[in-house]
Amino acid sequence: MLQAIKETAAFIQAKTSIEPTIGIILGTGLGGLVKEIEIVDEIPYETIPNFPVSTVESHSGKLIFGRLGGKNVVAMQGRFHYYEGYDLQQVTFPVRVMKLLGIERLFVSNASGGVNPDFAVGEIMIMNDHINLFPGNPLIGKNIDELGPRFPDMSDPYDESMIQMAKTIAEELSIKVSIGCYAGLTGPTLETPSEYKYVRVIGADAVGMSTVPEVIVARHMSIPCFAISIITDLGVPGKIKKVSVQDVIEVASRQEPKMTQIMKELISRI
Repeated sequence: MLQAIKETAAFIQAKTSIEPTIGIILGTGLGGLVKEIEIVDEIPYETIPNFPVSTVESHSGKLIFGRLGGKNVVAMQGRFHYYEGYDLQQVTFPVRVMKLLGIERLFVSNASGGVNPDFAVGEIMIMNDHINLFPGNPLIGKNIDELGPRFPDMSDPYDESMIQMAKTIAEELSIKVSIGCYAGLTGPTLETPSEYKYVRVIGADAVGMSTVPEVIVARHMSIPCFAISIITDLGVPGKIKKVSVQDVIEVASRQEPKMTQIMKELISRI
């Protein structure tokens, strides 16, 4: 795999003059942050060797290079999911490549279902922890010592200094945010009432179908991570309703400008 990662990174480096220090992965309905980037180069996923191709309707499938908050960034406009049929190594392959491109920090966004009874639809949750409920781990298999240790520590999956800075920024901008733990499941089904209850009992505040594999791989490579989640629906007893992807996208898109403000300002301050 290392050879494929190096080959892909070399291909991308030949296509752009930008040397990114910040990597960004944008989730469902949350691609609007790209509008804030001073775009220098765009590379469609299908043209990149060894890269998966996004099959999700709401994910556009481009690697964006440019400037945001005074920093050189690379943004994934569209991510990959386990439920698309990719294995966890394929899902996280772009994070490996971004490390070789030079990123020093990773920013991730997602849409999720809230299981914390205090949450409302549209809540913005800064992630401070996660629970891996995928049927595997992207680090299973022979370890690539050049990228990270065999048994990486996960006591601080999300960078505390960035969390505190983001809270300060949200307060300055009068944006309400919560802090919480995200449980990652496979999808593509949304959860049953009992699954929502289970996720809450084991300590999660929200549940979704992404982020956890990417962060595991980033932390394996010692990349500090910041993740933010928009609560698009509720998995709380008495508040569970039928939800479509369109509903998720609508709520995420409505709250996305606030998330964008926080992330842009955070990137400028670090």
